[in-house]
Amino acid sequence: MASPWIGTFLVFALAYFLAALLRAVTATLAPSFSAEFALGAADLGLLAGAYFLGFALLQLPLGVALDDLGPRRVEVGLLVLALAGCAVFAAAGGFGQLVFGRVLIGMGVAACLMSPLTFFRLHWRPALQLRANSWMLMTGSLGMVASTVPVQMLLPLWGWRGLFWCLCALLAIAAAALWLWLPADGARRVRPTGPRPARYAEIVRHPQFVRLAPVGLLLHGGLVAMQALWIGPWLTQVCGLSPRQASQGLLLVNFGMLCAFLAWGLAMPWLLRRGLSVFRLLAWGLPVSLALLLLIAMLGEAAQAGLWMLWCVATSLVTLAQPALAQSFPAQMAGRVLSAYNLAIFIGIFLLQWGMGAAIDGLQAAGVDAARAYRLTIAALAGLALLSYLWFVGLAEGCAHNRAHTDTT
Repeated sequence: MASPWIGTFLVFALAYFLAALLRAVTATLAPSFSAEFALGAADLGLLAGAYFLGFALLQLPLGVALDDLGPRRVEVGLLVLALAGCAVFAAAGGFGQLVFGRVLIGMGVAACLMSPLTFFRLHWRPALQLRANSWMLMTGSLGMVASTVPVQMLLPLWGWRGLFWCLCALLAIAAAALWLWLPADGARRVRPTGPRPARYAEIVRHPQFVRLAPVGLLLHGGLVAMQALWIGPWLTQVCGLSPRQASQGLLLVNFGMLCAFLAWGLAMPWLLRRGLSVFRLLAWGLPVSLALLLLIAMLGEAAQAGLWMLWCVATSLVTLAQPALAQSFPAQMAGRVLSAYNLAIFIGIFLLQWGMGAAIDGLQAAGVDAARAYRLTIAALAGLALLSYLWFVGLAEGCAHNRAHTDTT
């Protein structure tokens, strides 16, 4: 990465680090919330998913704002909303206030990945965009690492409320750093032309978007849903670990993801030079992810944190699809393209986090023990993920057949 851009990357990375920490911290704090507010699995799923609901609600207007106003103004403005959400969450006296605070936090950090990706698409060459994207996700994995054992260590000292007041202060620092470091948006941007509503319609009808949307919804969404919430309860409810042991397991999972994103950032320019596209990598690599998820469901108690780490690393391939999709469109549409695809991802995360919790509670209410309820739910997720992969591969083969037919006529 060229040295003049290191500072830009770092200020974006600080904000995304905090966003990822806020996203994943519910997995570590789930026992505290359950004890204080008497929450069931569906309640935990709704609480964790509320972040992604707020995130998803803002994606389409966010894409327009990023293209029209620029990354700097949009991200700084929204971080103020995230700060307010953290304050509401820290002061919450009931479950409803917790959910409302999480929705505000999700809305407030909605630009923490889309803003840098839009900036990279506008200013950096394609290979560097994929590298910077992977390293930004690596920063997010570092935030998720911080949400495990470090949060567990601070919990007896500050309590979960004190942790969220501290996050308020850190969000204020991140917003100030972005405002002071980044160049003004208007000076270096190309403004989009054409009617605004037609652009989203054009994006969602594009063959690459249609091909990738189910993968984003179910595979990318499933990855985040598990990493940010359900791996933790799996380790305690299925494997019988203590909350502290589970946080150590989550640390291993998130450290593995950090290494995976570091490796993708280093490898992608080399792979692209040798003609290996992101789409070919997805077609070859995702069956490994599907096989590992099915194996986890089959093994049950024996599926410990190490196997979950392997699944997360194998599934990390799906994160390469988003910047690759953006490169299929003009640079001035980057905000809309990235946000439209992000909407699919975060709808998937919200539905899966809440839906998996409802499925686990429903199975237990029907007399299924907790461990088997978790295993059946993970098996169902594996089945849905397989369907999304078959859609992706099937459309690729259909496009190739159509091109071959066109060439021969």
